[in-house]
Order: sequence, then structure tokens, then C-alpha cells
Amino acid sequence: MTTVTTVTTQGAVVPADAASAAAPAGPRLAPGVAARELELRRGEFDLAVQLGHIRTVPDPGGGHRRVTAREVARLRAAEGFPEGLRERVRTVGTAEGAELLGIAPGRFTKLARTGRVTPVRCYLNRYRAVVWLYLADELVELALREPELLSGRHSDPDRGQDWRARNWRARRIAILARQTDDQWEQAAAVASALDGGLIAELVPDPYERACLRRLRPETFRVHPDSAIAQGVVDRLVLADEPDEIDWYRLRLVEALADARDQCPAPRPIADPAGERATAGRVASSGPRPLGRSRPSAGVLERAAPCAPAPQQRAEQGASVRRGAAPARPGLLRRLRRGK
Repeated sequence: MTTVTTVTTQGAVVPADAASAAAPAGPRLAPGVAARELELRRGEFDLAVQLGHIRTVPDPGGGHRRVTAREVARLRAAEGFPEGLRERVRTVGTAEGAELLGIAPGRFTKLARTGRVTPVRCYLNRYRAVVWLYLADELVELALREPELLSGRHSDPDRGQDWRARNWRARRIAILARQTDDQWEQAAAVASALDGGLIAELVPDPYERACLRRLRPETFRVHPDSAIAQGVVDRLVLADEPDEIDWYRLRLVEALADARDQCPAPRPIADPAGERATAGRVASSGPRPLGRSRPSAGVLERAAPCAPAPQQRAEQGASVRRGAAPARPGLLRRLRRGK
């Protein structure tokens, strides 16, 4: 027998869940305040927002997105709070990941290099080497789904190719695109994977290029400031294989078409085209942080990760040549029509 808890409001009896959903959202909390209420460190909070575990709403003042009091109450009422929420955003490096799976660090590195697991974050250590971080939850899922990977001989179908940076780029851009409804911000996220020469070729309009530069998302800061270390980060962000570069070129062409349909890029007042611009949509300067409104299902389709590793392509059932970036059928048809 199923028991339904109800509440009475003005003589009407409704389910408690429906009453809660219809209740006022309450105050909108700044990210720092919401993180404290949810007993998360700021890095954990940011990652939870990026992964969609914490829902945010726009700030009426145009600042960072905020979290409603109702959303905080929902998360705090969840079973296992706060440990459950923390575990969903827990990241591990190579040594801790290998220990979690009960395998040697060398085997874990091989799994990561061949794309069996995708990094969610990275940083540079004191020797300017890239340190990859993985979601502990995803490692556990891999062990349950494919336990044969943890023992026996592990084949390397790509003869030593390292998929970590490529898969991290795909994941990063998908996260960025999921967090905004602004098509120019989505185009800037895609453009961040291409070098300046290619962007100049694909975007001849100087005002549009300036708009993409202003909205270019920040990766991570290098401390202390070092030109050499920053160069490592810049190379990490850029696509480096021909098929991956071609994929981002096609994605940028599509994203620019959507952005132009939404509104023209800002132009100087004296420019006649400036009368058509929607003032203030993309007028802020400097790199934008992660954290924008969630798009519709159509936007999520366009933001699908590009060029996943071979075994991910197999899981998707894509019959594409090795190394080619897969596309969902609807997106592929759109791209072909655009040629």
C-alpha cells in the first residue's frame, strides 16, 4: 500500500511534493553563502553546479548565478546529506584513483590514456606538468560496468595515443555550453578550442571576433604567473589533431549561425549595424566564469561532447572511422545541409 502525504491549502488537498514545488523559491543566495549552507568547499560547490547537481537561477543584477533557498532546502533534506553530495563531486588523482579501483597506478594511467575514464579537471604542478583529476563516482561506475578492465591484458587500440586532453576539452566545452542560453557565449566556448588564425579565417567580421574574445571562458590560473606555464595551459586548451580541429570548425560555424540569429555582435554607436545590436547582451569585458542558465534540450544536443575516445564511440554504437569525431544524427544532418 502506497502512502501519500498531503497538505491542505485554502481548502484544497494536494500532494506534499506538488505543494513544495509550487512554494515560493525564497531568497536567492550568492554562491559563497549557498556553499556554506550546503557544507561544501567552494571548489566542490562550483563543480556540483557545473555537473548539474545544484540548480541555479539568474541574478537580477546580472552577476554570478544564484541558488534559491528552496534548492538549498531540497539538497539539505536529501538522504545522506552532506556526505552524499560531497561524494558526487569528489575528485581523485592517479594514485588515489588506482587505490580506489584496487589496481596499480601504471594500469590506471593506461586506462586514462586510452580514454576509459575522462578527466573532469586538471592543474599544473610545480614542475609544470599537467595533473589530471577524475570523478570518483565515475571510476566506481567503470569498475562495476567493466570489471574485466581491472585485470588481465588491456589492449591499446590506438597504439599509445593519449586521449586525456582531448576528452577533457570535449567535456569542458559541453559543461560551458550547458550553462548558458546566450548563443554568443556558446560560440565563444567552442572558439576557445581553436587558435587565432583559424578563428580569423572563420570569423572575418572584427566585431564578432572581438565579441568572442570578450566572452572567451577562463580555464585555470597559473600561480605564480609564468609565461612558460601559461603556454602549457594554452596548448592544453587547443585542439591538436586534424579531425578534432575540423570538428570544432564545424561546431563554430553552426554556433555562429545560431548567435547571429539571436542577436548581432555589439558594434560602435557610429557603426550603422549597431542599431540592430541588442545592447548589453554581451557588453561585459574579460573572461566569463562558469555558471549560466541551463539551455533547452536542443541546446544540450548541440553541446554534446565531441570526439570521445574509441570505446566511448563503441558504446554509442557509432560506426565511424577510428579517430573521427562522432555526431548525433540530427546534428550531422544539419552540418551536411550547411555545406
